[in-house]
Amino acid sequence: MSCPFNHSAELNPAVLPLDWLLGSWCSDEPGEGSFPSIAPFYYTESLQFSHVGQPVINFMLQPGTNRVAFIIAQNSGLVEIEEGELTGQQLTLHSTSLARTSFARQISRHIQLRADGRLEQTVCMALEGQPLSQHLHITYRRAE
Repeated sequence: MSCPFNHSAELNPAVLPLDWLLGSWCSDEPGEGSFPSIAPFYYTESLQFSHVGQPVINFMLQPGTNRVAFIIAQNSGLVEIEEGELTGQQLTLHSTSLARTSFARQISRHIQLRADGRLEQTVCMALEGQPLSQHLHITYRRAE
């Protein structure tokens, strides 16, 4: 990803609880993807969380609370608004709005910083005719 962590801007106090998420993360082993309607698959990816000194890190935050929102535009054509709560170094989000293809119904995401310093993400998805179930699971290491 081409948006580097901004070391020159002072971190806005509203996003201080998420400082553990800032920086570059690379999958440390292939993630696993599955869903009842598709064959299991493996994938790798990199994540970048940066700031520009404003109370924004590619998500919106209600300052003074532990509520957060991700606004995500995926290259697959899915645009999501996910809302949830920050508890320590765990972030749990559920889709509240999707601009999507007609068959995507619901997304939930859980991101946590593990005790070993790795970032773990699990994404669950529901489609028409399929209940909410785990779709993706991956761990990341902080990039050098």
